[in-house]
Amino acid sequence: MDYFCEQVQQKDVGRRMQVGQELLEYLSDPARSPDLEQDQQRLDKVIDELTAWVNSSNFKVALLGLDVLGAFVDRLAGRFKPYIGTVLLPLIDRMGDAKDQVREQAQNLILKLMSEAAPPMYIWERLAVGFKHKNYRSREGVCLCLVATLNIYGAQPLILSKLVPHLCVAFGDSNSQVRDAAILAIVEVYRHVGEKVRIDLTKRGIPPGR
Repeated sequence: MDYFCEQVQQKDVGRRMQVGQELLEYLSDPARSPDLEQDQQRLDKVIDELTAWVNSSNFKVALLGLDVLGAFVDRLAGRFKPYIGTVLLPLIDRMGDAKDQVREQAQNLILKLMSEAAPPMYIWERLAVGFKHKNYRSREGVCLCLVATLNIYGAQPLILSKLVPHLCVAFGDSNSQVRDAAILAIVEVYRHVGEKVRIDLTKRGIPPGR
């Protein structure tokens, strides 16, 4: 881990690609990585640096950063929870990426956090800021992520009354893709909770026709 702590700070793309692969191999074999959690500060530093990889303008580095963080989630499970606040904001940014692959992988990592690191609503309380993101693709991505969450977990683990108001705002978004994604999400909510959501929307001043 001392070696990785030093190497993940490299800025050279080729070096990052090599170190990322080494890290994936290291994490995949518990017998090879007994010192993973020996030094908390060192682990914090490695995850901080990988979060910077996710923010990289080079999409290959960003994808590799997402892969390696996913491997950390697999290994640490619930012990990854303290890092959720650190990694979620870059993931919201990446859901707005120009490349489909990056957007998809960012969403997959968010869903992995829900299944392995913390309950879905814990993630959504921190993810909801994405509904106001400056990038329309990120706003759209958050709506689509809600659809995916409902498909996997249903409405039970979510406090939908905290999320529906964001969708109501997104109905009036300046971008048509965001508006469509918000409608898709509310349809998914309706599928799970039924008429309650229609009553709620009426109370929020959404016209009956809409």
